[in-house]
Amino acid sequence: MTPRILIIAGSDSGGGAGIQADIKTVTMLGGHAMTAVTAVTAQNSLGVTDVQLLPAESVRAQIDACVSDLGVDAVKIGMIGSARTARIVAEKLVELPGVPVVFDPVMVATSGASLADDHTVAAFERLMDRCTVVTPNLPELEALSGMKVRDEHEQRAAALALVRRHRCAVLVKGGHAKGVEVVDRLFSVDPDDPPELGWTSPRIDSDATHGTGCTLSSAIACGLAAEWDLPESVARARRFVRIAIQQAPRLGRGKGPMGHAGVRLDLNMSFFEPMLNQVTVPADDLGASERFYRLLGMKQIVRATPRYARFETEGGATFSIEARGEVAAPVVFLECGDLDVTVAYLQQQGVKFESEPTDQRWGWREARLRDPAGNAICLYQAGEMRRFPPWRLDDA
Repeated sequence: MTPRILIIAGSDSGGGAGIQADIKTVTMLGGHAMTAVTAVTAQNSLGVTDVQLLPAESVRAQIDACVSDLGVDAVKIGMIGSARTARIVAEKLVELPGVPVVFDPVMVATSGASLADDHTVAAFERLMDRCTVVTPNLPELEALSGMKVRDEHEQRAAALALVRRHRCAVLVKGGHAKGVEVVDRLFSVDPDDPPELGWTSPRIDSDATHGTGCTLSSAIACGLAAEWDLPESVARARRFVRIAIQQAPRLGRGKGPMGHAGVRLDLNMSFFEPMLNQVTVPADDLGASERFYRLLGMKQIVRATPRYARFETEGGATFSIEARGEVAAPVVFLECGDLDVTVAYLQQQGVKFESEPTDQRWGWREARLRDPAGNAICLYQAGEMRRFPPWRLDDA
């Protein structure tokens, strides 16, 4: 069934953040987005020029309309707008037992504009009591915990204080910290999950960061709705955000919007349905084949002369050519939501593999097999490494 995500958040007229970013994220991840709009903002990449809050009763009515007819598999909460709205949303969440709730405690826009007053922030306490996970950045973590977070030790102490106080997981986003790497940390309340997990990724040099928090939290909600566990939902959501930043359309003169629409074939939300998004064919003359496929209109993104080249096609699928001495016949690549689970299931059904799941030096995890006709099949996971490896051509 299509995951149903209820988004409770404000509108961004510029389309970079808020419910616009949420809807694009949910749609790209195969879900159905429903909205309860809390506020209408006039904003663009340069800042927020006006905020109009919707009445709390209107927010309640929107929630009731969605839940009573369409149902809901996960809730994402962003900009709340007022303390009264926060209290009403907390009351409505009580009526949704078992439904995962992701709360992005929006207080300040990317441009620096305030989107929550002190009374609203204080009302966040009741919301957090009913959440599965809260996703504060470092300034928001300070505001919610009342503690300084100047280093990793203080971040951990503040996050654990929230975990104990509200019995919900806390994902501390590290984008506001300095350094060439971004570190995000998840502090869990579920005894089945590790108590603390961290993800470290190279910082992407880009101004297309408007709506990253909205996008991340919506992607996490999609993962939970699809019954991925929280750590895996966070890992997949981080990959979605990173690819969307790298896919940004470069709009606006300030903190621009990300490229949600470009993230089509990079994350498989299914456990058992592999996704065709990469094919490799042999080449006798790599240079001649490169010229031929560029002439066809493909965008070359990797060149490893004289052995290998990769191209990107419209929609996000990739196609590669490899020297015939490396590959004798075409290879079909099927990306799996969880490679190890897929391989284990197929082996139980009697399918034989030429190679078990193995991490490759180019950042993919692969397993190889053949179909009954002898055609080579590669089941794999790659994430951003398929289209955006560190060695992607600068002029791609």
